[in-house]
Amino acid sequence: MVLFNAATKELTAKIVYYGPGLCGKTTNLQHVYDTLPGDGRGKMLSLATQTDRTLFFDFLPIELGTIRGMKTRIQLYTVPGQVFYDATRKLVLRGADAVVFVADSQAPAMESNKESFQNLIVNLKDQGTDLEKIPHVIQWNKRDTPNALPVETLNREINLFGAPTFEACALRGQGVKETLTGVAKLVLKSLAERYGGGVVEEPPAFLGGTPPPPPPPPVTQSTKPLEVEELSAGELLEEIDEIPAESGQAAHAVSPTHMPHSSVVEVPVVLDRSLFSGDSPVEIRLKLYIK
Repeated sequence: MVLFNAATKELTAKIVYYGPGLCGKTTNLQHVYDTLPGDGRGKMLSLATQTDRTLFFDFLPIELGTIRGMKTRIQLYTVPGQVFYDATRKLVLRGADAVVFVADSQAPAMESNKESFQNLIVNLKDQGTDLEKIPHVIQWNKRDTPNALPVETLNREINLFGAPTFEACALRGQGVKETLTGVAKLVLKSLAERYGGGVVEEPPAFLGGTPPPPPPPPVTQSTKPLEVEELSAGELLEEIDEIPAESGQAAHAVSPTHMPHSSVVEVPVVLDRSLFSGDSPVEIRLKLYIK
């Protein structure tokens, strides 16, 4: 599980070295640790058992670059190889972003390699992860031994998912850096695909960005009393228009003398019938002009 630190602008990926006992996991990490500059690495921690050790340290590889300004810090772990430390292996494997499987190239170690690789698959499945779906590489260690099996044979028997492989002699430091560089590149590619090309940034308010403009103030209604202009009967009659037969609504033409007014309110009124001739009903609308 990748960890994001917005304060230091770093993301931390966890890589676990897995494999049978005495295959060279500890030797790999010890060589990496010894060749790193002191200011770019953390303190190495060691959990010793009767026959094996679990190592851990983190470092900041400059050459890996950044993802949207976030530096990539790498945590390296080893697991104990013996079967009776399986609970510890599961604990160390939890949350791994990538795995380096270190295999002993010697012929007598073939069954131990296959058993450890199957154990890796099972332990990941118990945590809801498939080895096929997470970045992993295989290191064929101890290639300098006289009884080392051909790479083709090791690849056929162990490398079930076609992962990248590296030949190494960890005691001499050969192939150690290449293995780590290979898995680190896979982790970086996986992060870019998983997070759409970058990490999730903090909201602009926390990064000192320009805050969004404040919302416009709500429109308040004026409490000033309306000023109503009183019209005489003659002026009122001038404001009446014909009512269209189709729609029953009046089409009004505003008198030029009232153009400065900002709005019109129409109010039905009743006038004395003596003002009009004929028996047909007449609809009159009183226009109140609001200044």
